[in-house]
Amino acid sequence: MTDDVFETLSPSARGGEPELLAMAPGEDLASAVDAVRAWVAANVPEPWRVAAAEGGADAIRRVRPFADYRSWYPTFARSGLAVATWPVAYGGLDLAAAVARAVEAELAPFNLGRLNPLGLNLAAPALFAHGTEEQRLRFLPPMVRNEEIWCQLFSEPGAGSDLASLACRAERDLEAEAEAGADPDAGADWLLTGQKVWSTWAHEADFGVILARTDLDAPKRQGITYFLIDLHQPGVEVRPLRHITGEVDFNETFLDRARVPDRQRIGAVGDGWKVANATLSGERQMVSGAGSGGVDRIGGAGSSRLVALLAAPVGNGPSKPRGSDPVPTRTNDRPALEPAGPSFREERTADRAVARDAVARLVSEERIRGWTNQRVRAGLRAGRAPGPESSIGKVHQGSLNQRIQSLATDLLGPGAVAWEPAGAGGPPDDEEWVYAADLPREVRGMLRSRANTIEGGTTEVNKNILGERVLGLPREPDPWQGQPWRDVPRSSSPR
Repeated sequence: MTDDVFETLSPSARGGEPELLAMAPGEDLASAVDAVRAWVAANVPEPWRVAAAEGGADAIRRVRPFADYRSWYPTFARSGLAVATWPVAYGGLDLAAAVARAVEAELAPFNLGRLNPLGLNLAAPALFAHGTEEQRLRFLPPMVRNEEIWCQLFSEPGAGSDLASLACRAERDLEAEAEAGADPDAGADWLLTGQKVWSTWAHEADFGVILARTDLDAPKRQGITYFLIDLHQPGVEVRPLRHITGEVDFNETFLDRARVPDRQRIGAVGDGWKVANATLSGERQMVSGAGSGGVDRIGGAGSSRLVALLAAPVGNGPSKPRGSDPVPTRTNDRPALEPAGPSFREERTADRAVARDAVARLVSEERIRGWTNQRVRAGLRAGRAPGPESSIGKVHQGSLNQRIQSLATDLLGPGAVAWEPAGAGGPPDDEEWVYAADLPREVRGMLRSRANTIEGGTTEVNKNILGERVLGLPREPDPWQGQPWRDVPRSSSPR
């Protein structure tokens, strides 16, 4: 590798910042791989590299607590490798698709997951497809560096599967603009009022992408506008919603005349549904499972865990100690203990052949899911927007992960319904803490996976998308098609 191929700015040359790799146009794969290997050797902590070489992802998790990874992450983000195909100005390296695949393969053993996934997978597609250059330059770089955390504010109590029925209102603050003597043609600020629900990580977010109704007299899909809202302001209240597994990821968000500058509107007024489709497609792709480039699963471990459960010697507990397997939230590092009681292998030896067959089927199905997702990602790298194929992945992955987690729980036998309490290290009177800390990993995964067929678009809605856009089936009859939103019956919300 020569200096004119990759420019490596040393930390001292950048005032102590991590190294940045800048790819020269038309670079070959071998030089790209050499550069990444050099970057890994210089920047990835040695214990992580040793663990990657000796034990893979599980070994890495044992030596790399999430808090340590989050502290180190700016090194990864500022290198440009986290979003290697993005333009340099937005935080990437502007790599060609083939080079990016080689770079990704070189980094894969080190399990360097991208933080801020809702920003990178939901907000960024809308900014790329419909945002202005000024908006992209303002929001994408800090998003990549995990300096500004993002969430999505779409669903409402009366608008879940029928998202286009949303009732959150956005009105221009014309009086304030007039009093300030501002140019009315410059675009007045917007005041947003309403309620959102199932807002993942909103309690930790700085910004959110939000849909609000700007025209009550237009048909429901034509009167919506897409905004970027600052959550750290008066008029925004976020209330956490606790999962059945004890942790907090979801929230409900209340808006009372929360202010959004017009410069943070994405797309034209009333064109929000078109903009939202970029976010929704990105969301479906993000939760499409292994190889999707998003999250491999929401809840539990993969089919390799089933293989490990079957392969463990009879008499050993099916779950490893939890000190290295924290409750899966972004803030919680609580340990949990081994489930008590005999396992599936001890209680149902006669059914081992049946269990092996079930595990083999799920391993095969998950491998196929990964290959399919890799084909979708190849299209994304080639510049094609995620389309109906992301719905295929979402529908299949939701069901697949539920079946994987159900079988993992079945393999525990009585250990899935009774275990020794843990509770060490937490408030002794905090029952919710103790409950979350005690849950065996397999049980937690099974419980969390129940939402997989709902979140990111319900299975029923995604099947409608596939029927209409892939199979060419007629849309379901809608007697209110084209009618003003204010005249359409809804389950709740003021008019």
